[in-house]
Amino acid sequence: MKALWLIWIAASALAAADGDSFALRNVAIHPVTGPDIEAGVLVVRDGRIAGFGSRTAIPRGVRVIDARGLDVYPGMIDSGTAIGLSEIGAVRETVDTTELGDFNPQLRAGIAVNPGSEHIPVTRAAGITSVLTLPQGGVISGQAALIHLDGWTWEEMEILRTAALAMTMPVIDTAGRRTPSGPGRTPFAEARKIYEKKLAGLRDFFEAARRYRQAKNAAAADFKTDLKYEAMLPVLEGKAPLVIYAVRERAIRDALEFAGKQNVRAVLAGCREVEGFAADLKARNIPVILGPTHTPPLDEDAPYDASFTLPGRLHKAGVKIAFATFTTAASRNLPDHVATAVAYGLPYQEALRSITINPAEIWGVSQDLGSIEKGKVADLVVTDGDLLETRTRVKYLFIKGRAVDLDNKHLRLYKKYEARP
Repeated sequence: MKALWLIWIAASALAAADGDSFALRNVAIHPVTGPDIEAGVLVVRDGRIAGFGSRTAIPRGVRVIDARGLDVYPGMIDSGTAIGLSEIGAVRETVDTTELGDFNPQLRAGIAVNPGSEHIPVTRAAGITSVLTLPQGGVISGQAALIHLDGWTWEEMEILRTAALAMTMPVIDTAGRRTPSGPGRTPFAEARKIYEKKLAGLRDFFEAARRYRQAKNAAAADFKTDLKYEAMLPVLEGKAPLVIYAVRERAIRDALEFAGKQNVRAVLAGCREVEGFAADLKARNIPVILGPTHTPPLDEDAPYDASFTLPGRLHKAGVKIAFATFTTAASRNLPDHVATAVAYGLPYQEALRSITINPAEIWGVSQDLGSIEKGKVADLVVTDGDLLETRTRVKYLFIKGRAVDLDNKHLRLYKKYEARP
């Protein structure tokens, strides 16, 4: 009986190991950080890339997938979503993205992620293997988490619990006030006072966090832990970036000035009127997370293709870019937004980098993710064509070396109504 038990344990261990070990044969390999290989072998052992090349040998006993005519790329990364935090936007009970108050750095988006969200299989079926999920609301919204799009629990999905601290730059907002007759406008003078108050409050909050750090380092006997200020320490110490959402020129200028005075590692997000700051961004090595390119111009007299050409213009100026959809339901459209940027001036190879190795570098996980390199985690997408072509289909998806089921709600609905009498 004991012998049978030992055999069962050994067989179970072998099956588990085989689940994240395999080889792709006759596949076109696109490493992103190196030259493409027209037809080669890619070997994965224990969830990591063990080797690849045109003459790479396949180890004995490894499951082999004949991928003739197919292409393999590193899994894509969406650098800004609400995936796992929001299910149906119009149903308040399914949205867990915001909290009351202007300063909530202690809130962690990762622990609120719903692994059973229907948006997760839809998104990964497009070739997206990981996302940055962002808290919202207030000025400092909380800690953004970098997660894999596979796992039974949020702990299994977690890549980085605190990939960044999310912040929205205060702006002068004259819209949104409600009157008895409906929506109205806030007078400019009043809106400016609100803006200045929030900006002063933001500076005061950072200063208070610094005083807290000094008191903690002094190890005073009566020192009391404050979760809000505790959550600020990784940013103040340069261990985590501060993601500042700033769209318009004034907000971007304020964000750059604020980041400089606070001496924090900044990442700008959602920028639209950013080209005038390109030289400063390059000099200070501040990356930009761009939103969807399929967005109309901010102003009616702006060029119709302003959003289409912005990625190419920033790249030409030497600014590191990545892309985000800043949505839940439309995260699956990430490659389409990037493809449009290619059509309007962004070099193809840089487009691939902007959704793979660039975000991996920005969020500090490039040692494991973002490209096909020996030793990296096997987050891979296998397609029947160019990753950025709309007609291309994902044939296989691997997260941490394990094949992920591509079934999803959209596919089930398609099949259902295709078979309608």
